[in-house]
Amino acid sequence: MSSAIYLNQNEGWWSEFFGDVYSGIAVGLSHPKWFVEKTIGQGMNAIASLTASSSSVADEDSSSNRSNSSIDEKVAGGLKVIGVGYGRTGTYSLALALDELGFPTLHTQHLYENPKIFTHFVDNIFYKSIQQDTVITPDMYTPDFNLLLKGGYTATMDLPFALYYEQVHELYPDCKFILTVRENSEVWFRSWDVLTKSITQPAQYGSFFFTHVNRLNYYLRWLFSIVNNDKTYLNAPFPLPPQNKAKAIASYESHNERVRSSIPASNLLEYNVREGWEPLCEFLEIAEADCPSTHGIPFPKSNSARAVTWQSYSSFIGPLVLTIFILFSLFSFVWRKITGMSVIDWCLYVKAGLMRRTNESLTKRNKSKMGVKVE
Repeated sequence: MSSAIYLNQNEGWWSEFFGDVYSGIAVGLSHPKWFVEKTIGQGMNAIASLTASSSSVADEDSSSNRSNSSIDEKVAGGLKVIGVGYGRTGTYSLALALDELGFPTLHTQHLYENPKIFTHFVDNIFYKSIQQDTVITPDMYTPDFNLLLKGGYTATMDLPFALYYEQVHELYPDCKFILTVRENSEVWFRSWDVLTKSITQPAQYGSFFFTHVNRLNYYLRWLFSIVNNDKTYLNAPFPLPPQNKAKAIASYESHNERVRSSIPASNLLEYNVREGWEPLCEFLEIAEADCPSTHGIPFPKSNSARAVTWQSYSSFIGPLVLTIFILFSLFSFVWRKITGMSVIDWCLYVKAGLMRRTNESLTKRNKSKMGVKVE
């Protein structure tokens, strides 16, 4: 996860505003950019595999053995940190902070970038819930956490991972858990409500054209069903029902209480990202000399409600503009072949003709008013 597109903003309304807009647009555009690059990469790999010589098989086997050895080491290390707070509690800022501290972190916002992990959750939880019209909860199915480790991650943030704290604690007793919270439940719900309104419309229209967006749609339906404790979202037609404030807040509060009662105090940090580096470094046993606050590095600030709104706009408009540009380029190419002129040249030609006829018409009208015979 790269923090390059997030600004560590200084205090001040204008600084925060432009930082939110910048990061929102950058992140929103990074999603379709990733899919385009991934598609091109898959195409290039397919071509390369067709042209590869059989003599490379031995080298591939050797490389595969080294890779398997590396994966085994990652799995043996186990998960180190799990964020168990609901979304919109500063989970993305904390994910960036954990990356900075040396814990490679998978945040839900980048779940789609890991096809094996995402497919595992879609097939066994999200889409299966829709098929069965029953919300598959953590007590009904335990995901394969080794997939996270094999992907190079030692930490996770946000839902759905935040729900599996009991299973993770049983598998990895030394794992640390961080419960991110907001100032109060009302503040959390306002931010949560903004998020849901921002992402449902792109998911609605994008799912008709892009398979990956449709898979995200499965996740959103499952997610809303979990948070609102209402399976109606699983198969409701678009537009999806609004968030139920009372049920969502009750879900948020009961989840936090279950975490507090289930995880030993020695393994749990209840944390507001406004607290900064110090309590985080202390909890994760990071030496004071190695804590970023000692070196004047500001704590990451990202994914505010305003930034999320701009993300949704840019993630939807960006691919639309790109599609229009590609179609226009193809149309222009065909047009030049047919007419011998570019579209712009043709437009200028038509404009000149219209102006000439307009001038002629005005000239005739003026002459007619002056009593001049028009030939």
